Order: sequence, then C-alpha cells, then structure tokens
Amino acid sequence: MVSSMGIEAAAQKLINPNGEEFDVSLLDDVVTAAYSPSDPNRAMANKALMALQEAPDVWTKADAILERSQNPQSRFFGLQVLDDAIRTRWKVLPAEQREGIKNYVVGKVIQVSSDEGLANTEKVFLSKLNLTLVQILKQEWPHNWPSFIPDLVGSSKTSEVLCENNMHILKLLSEEIFDFSRDQMVTQKVKKMKESLNSEFAAIYHLCEFILENSQRPSLLKVTLQTLQRFLTWIPLGFIFQTSLVDTLLNKFFPEPMFRTDTLDCLTEIGSLADLEPEYDPVFRKLFSGFLARLGNIFSPETDLAQPFENGTEDDCIFIQRLALFLTGFLKAHLKSLETPDTQQSLIAGLFYLVRVSEVDDVEIFRICLEAWHMLAQDLYQTENEFKRPGPMTSVLNLGNNGGSTSAASRKYMYGPVLTRVRQVMIAKMAKPEEVLIVEDENGDIVRETTKDTDVIAQYKTMRETLVYLTHLNCDDTESIMLSKLTAQVNGTEWSWNNLNTLCWAIGSISGVMTEDEEKRFLVTVIKDLLGLCEQKRGKDNKAVIASNIMYVAGQYPRFLKAHWKFLKTVVNKLFEFMHEVHPGVQDMACDTFLKIATKCRRKFVTLQTDERVPFIAELVDTMPSIVSDLEPHQVQAFYEAVGCMLSDKGPAVTVDRAELLEKLMEMPNKRWKVIMEQANTNVESLVAPVTIKEIIKILKTNNKTCGAIGSIYANQLQTFFMDVLNVYKVYSERISATVAQQGPGATQLSLVRTMRSAKKEILRLLAMFIEKSGPPEADPQAVAQGFIPPVLDPILGDYQRNIANSRDPEVLTLFTTVVEKLKGHILSDVPRIMEGLFECTLQMITV
Repeated sequence: MVSSMGIEAAAQKLINPNGEEFDVSLLDDVVTAAYSPSDPNRAMANKALMALQEAPDVWTKADAILERSQNPQSRFFGLQVLDDAIRTRWKVLPAEQREGIKNYVVGKVIQVSSDEGLANTEKVFLSKLNLTLVQILKQEWPHNWPSFIPDLVGSSKTSEVLCENNMHILKLLSEEIFDFSRDQMVTQKVKKMKESLNSEFAAIYHLCEFILENSQRPSLLKVTLQTLQRFLTWIPLGFIFQTSLVDTLLNKFFPEPMFRTDTLDCLTEIGSLADLEPEYDPVFRKLFSGFLARLGNIFSPETDLAQPFENGTEDDCIFIQRLALFLTGFLKAHLKSLETPDTQQSLIAGLFYLVRVSEVDDVEIFRICLEAWHMLAQDLYQTENEFKRPGPMTSVLNLGNNGGSTSAASRKYMYGPVLTRVRQVMIAKMAKPEEVLIVEDENGDIVRETTKDTDVIAQYKTMRETLVYLTHLNCDDTESIMLSKLTAQVNGTEWSWNNLNTLCWAIGSISGVMTEDEEKRFLVTVIKDLLGLCEQKRGKDNKAVIASNIMYVAGQYPRFLKAHWKFLKTVVNKLFEFMHEVHPGVQDMACDTFLKIATKCRRKFVTLQTDERVPFIAELVDTMPSIVSDLEPHQVQAFYEAVGCMLSDKGPAVTVDRAELLEKLMEMPNKRWKVIMEQANTNVESLVAPVTIKEIIKILKTNNKTCGAIGSIYANQLQTFFMDVLNVYKVYSERISATVAQQGPGATQLSLVRTMRSAKKEILRLLAMFIEKSGPPEADPQAVAQGFIPPVLDPILGDYQRNIANSRDPEVLTLFTTVVEKLKGHILSDVPRIMEGLFECTLQMITV
C-alpha cells in the first residue's frame, strides 16, 4: 500500500511520467486505496484519481491500463478516461489516433466476446466496452465507418458467443439513437444515423430472423428478442407484416416460459402501432385472436390472478405487468377495428383478461389498466350521447337516426358484462380523494393524513371520471354493486376499514350522476346503513372510520342536502357532535365537512325553513361557544370560515340581519381582544409576552378566515378594532427595531422577535384580505381609500422604510399591491407616498 505522502507522489508520477513508462501497478495501488473503505488514505487517493482523470494525455495510457492492470476497478478507470476522450476530444484528435482507438476497442470487444468463459467472467467489463464502442459509433458512423453494420452482421455468423454480444451492441445503438439522443447529438446527426440504420435494417432483420429460426442458445435468443423489441418502434412495417415475424413470435416463442416475457414485449410494440392504414386492420385482428388463443393455453379469462401475483415468482409478476401493457396498448390503438362479428368474442375475452389483471394488488399495474378502462368508458359514453342529443336538423320523430342509435345501444349491450366487472373493480380499488384526512397507517392504526399524494389524487380523478361514465351507461348496475358491497360491510362478510373507505370514496365520486329521485333513494339507504353500522360496531377506532365516511358521503351530495332540510340539519348537528370527539382526525373531518356543506348549501342556513322558528344561523351563533369548545385553533378558524360562507349570501330571499349576526359571531374573539387591549392600556409590556402574542395571532387568523369568507360586510367588524390593530403593529415594530439596534441583525432570529414578526404578518394578511374583499355597499372604494389608507401609511410604510433589510416583511408589498389594484383611482394622491416608502429600499435589497 502507498502512504499519504506516497499517494501525492504517485499521483504526480502518474500525471507526469517524465519520459518513463506509465506505471500501471502504481495506478493499481492508488485505485485500491480509493476503493477500500478502511484505508486511511482513501480521500487522498480519490483526489489523486480525479486529478489524473483530468490530465489531458491520460487517455493515451488507456490501452496500457486495460492490458496490464490487475485491478478490475483500474480497468474501469481506463475505460472511463477513454470514454471522456471520445465524447469531448474526438473531433480534434488526428485521424490516425482516432483509427487507433477504434481498432483497439473493436479488437478488445472481439477478443473478450469470442471466448465464452472470458465473456462470462468479464460480463460487466464487456458491457462497459460495448458502451465505449457505441460512443465511437456516435462519432464515426455512418460517414467514416460505412461498413460497420455489414461487418457486424458478417462476424455474427461465425460464432454464437460473438453474435450474442453483437446483439447487445445493436440494442445499445438503437437505444442511443432513438431513445437517448435528444440531449446528446444535434438533430441533423440523429436524422442521418436513423436513415442509415433504416436503410441497412434488412441485413439486421435477416440476422435476427436467422437466429430465431436456427439458434438453440437460450441467452442468444433472449437478447435477440430484446434487440428486436427496441427496433420494432421504428422499423418499416413491411418487416413486421410481410414476413413470418408475428407468426414466429406467437407460435414458437410465446408458448415457451423462458422467452414469454421478452416475446410479449415485442408483441406489445407491434400491437401498440396506431394510426395505420385500414388495410392493416385484418392483420391486427388476426394477431389479437392468435394471441388470445395462445394465452388461453396458459390461463383462462376466469382465472383469479390476485393470488398467483402475490405468491408467484418475480417472472410471473413481470409477465402480468407486460400483459397489462399489451392489452392496454392494443385496445387503445385498435378497439374499433376489433368490433366485428368475427373478432367480437376475442375482444370480450381480451377485456375479461384485462379485468383479471386489474384486480391484482399492484398500483402501477392498475394505473396501466385504468388508462384502457377510462378510454373505453369515455368512448361508449360519448357514442351514446351523440345519438341522444338531437341536432338542429333532426325531426321530431328523430327519423334517420335509428341506425346510429341502434349501433350505440348494441355496443353498450355487447360490453355490458365486462362493464359490470369493471365497475366492481373501480369501486373496490377507488383511490383516496384529497379531502379525506383519516387513514389507516402501516401499523393498522387510525391516524390523521397530513400529506397530499399527488399521484393518488391524479389517480382518483381518473377513476372518478371513469366511474361517472360507467354510471351514466348503467346507473342501476352501479347502484346495485355499491349497495351490495355496503350490505357486505353491514353483515360483516367483507368488513374492513379499507373496504369501507374505498366503497364510500366511490359512492362520493358519482355525486350528481343520478336523477334527483334516484339519488334520494340511494343516499337515504347508504346513510341509514352507515349509521346502523356505526351503532353496531364497537371500539372507538371502528366508529371513527365509519363516522368519517358518513361525513364524507354527506358532504359529497349537496343537491340532496339542499332538497331535504331536515336531513341537512341532522347531518350538521351530527357534525357538531363529532366536533367533541377527541379521537385523532375526527374533529378535522367534521370541520372540513361542515365547511364544504356551508359553502355548497349556504342559503339553506340563512333563510327560514319549514317548521323552523328562526333561520338556522341565528341558533348557530347563539350556541357556537359550546360547539367549538373542544376544537383546536385551526379547527375553530375553519368553523368561522364556514359560518362566514353562510353569511356571505345576500340574495333577495335572505332576510336575516347579517351585520347583527356577524357581531354575534365575533363575540368570543372580540371579548378576548378587549381583555388584551385593557391589559395593554395598564401595562404595554403585556403585549410582548409570548403567550399574549400567540393569542393575538389566533384572533387575527380567525378574523382573516371570516373576512375571506364573508366579504365586504366584514368592514363592520374591522371598524371595531382597526386602530387597535395598527397600534399593536406599531408596538411590535418598535420593539423589533430596538432589539435589532441593541443586538445587531442576528436578533431577527430570536424566538420573541420571530413571534412578533408573525403577528405583524397576520395583521398585514388581514388588511390585504379586507381590501381584496371590499366593495359596495358596506365597504365602498372611496370610503375605504379615505378611512383606511391614511392611518396605515406611517405605521406600516414608515416601519418598512426604516427597518433593516432582514426585518422587512414581504407581506407589506402584497398589501400595497392589493391596495393599488383594488382601489385604483381613489388612492392617486397616496401613490407618491407609497412609492417613496417601498420602491427605493426594496430595490436596494434585490440589487445588492
């Protein structure tokens, strides 16, 4: 081993040999140190290798390293420096050096790949050599190396071992040109290489054909199939459809387990070819029927694949995934061409296979299948709608449309049994919608979900669309399946948290699809069963899951709630009960559902309903303190936002005194604010107590949520504490400035300073929200400009201008942007003062 000083000296000797021969054994020592975790000189050795790799002439030693090194890692280092030279210096190297590198690499590839024993022991090294050869091809072929393809094909017929490696090279070449070329080669170069590969493909194809027909070597056959799959995306169609290729794949290789998956990859590429001339339709029909006949010898469409997938080998799982890709790709490209009397049976069988594949417990496989089901459901729905929708020239009797209408009905009838199974799969596997907060974690415990999985949300949206289309096509079938699954939950045969969740998410997803009467009958049954299930089940965890699902389903059907006041009132009162349930997540779900219902059914709460003495909101604001008594601050804020949504309705049917109700609504936070202000009048230091600041932040957040929901009438509430808010802002500004003056810019990171800044930010957000929501009659722009703007200029603008950069709040810019955009000409006289307070000092911050 070399010492620390020895490594530095070794690096220098390797970089500058001073006329001596390159010392490969010395390189081996440095590489050994670099790759040994326990070597104390490892870091120094890595640094030495990086310096050596950057030396301009080290690539000229690559052949010596590859030939004489005893360390595999040293040989990889030699290939790496050679690769770097090919990619970055090839064009500036003299022609004889380029030819020398090319001949050396080709010779080395042939030397290693011609000897089966050597090729097996040096498999990784040979793969790296192949990549180096492809790097040369990207530089030299076809213009300086036109004989490459003929040479490769010719040498392949001399040895099966050599032929196997040549197939690897062809596969890499196709990938480099057609898959990875976009960021590495100019368009013209890629185009030239594609044209050359295309023109010489006949020789490559005949080589593949020769191997597939004559070779008995499994590894060669596998790599030939894999190489062929890379070519199938771009080769001329004649090589696919005017040869025996499809027949060979289907009848010779697909039945063999060893080659089945690679063969299926090839068939997937062929089956996914789309937008071809109609003359190819019979070929695809024959291919699909032939494939299903061969697949039927392996397993039938009735075979349950869930267990084999879960307990099978890795190869079994990969085959099922590839089957999903084949069926989905084929059906998306050729569905209509398969809807003929001759192939109708095969088409339905293929769809039943896809149903079985959709049932396996694998998210990625299901997402592949989902594409096909979404396409099919959408296509059938649109076809049916085209013939239901009368055009401007359609007669009263709809004469002349019968053929199309019959065709649409017969298509729906043909797919009927498949669609029933698809509905069952969609309902059983429905993804989690964004709104749901209670989930089962990996330990089987009920927890609150705080992250939003965008993949799952995207999947939910696609599944929801698919199920909506399927429900439009046969509402009774969807309803029957859902109610049957709900019965299985109630009687316990399929009871589980996951089964109940997916069922209720599915029920919620089809809101608005049924007619009003159907929806009423369906929803009453669902809610009644769920309430019965909640009574029947023991244990808080079980009740929490059921409760969250009741709330979710109810919140998804606003049309029903609007039409049935007593039911709506019962649901809302049940939500109020859940707001006292301290089980994790239940209160969040109750508040979120209440907000959703309040947003969608606001008028029902602010108008007098049948058999009621006063509008619901009047009772609500009176009983509010007891309703929110057990809620966390963020939940209370959601509650205020919900009530604000109700009060935002100012339609002609609304007869309640909105201003009076707003005053009652804000009684609790206003009382707490009044206490804090009275304490501050006695001793201003009380304002900077951390507990007080946090209480102020809570009050401001509640006001912000209310303002955003209720609109311009919030002016009545703001007037009650507007000057107090500005005084609080001023106190915190002065205290922060004094602390920074005493302790320097680092004081902005102190806990107390950060809490005070949070309060300032909340004040700025509240004022910006009020300006955004302001409008006549309660908050006329002229009145806001005159009464609101002058008092805020000095406390906010002056503070911003005087503060150091780290203490300035970007919310000030947001506030005055909103002021200018909303109030426009009404604040013209104040614009110079606003610009003076903001422009120059902000510009200095962003240009320094």
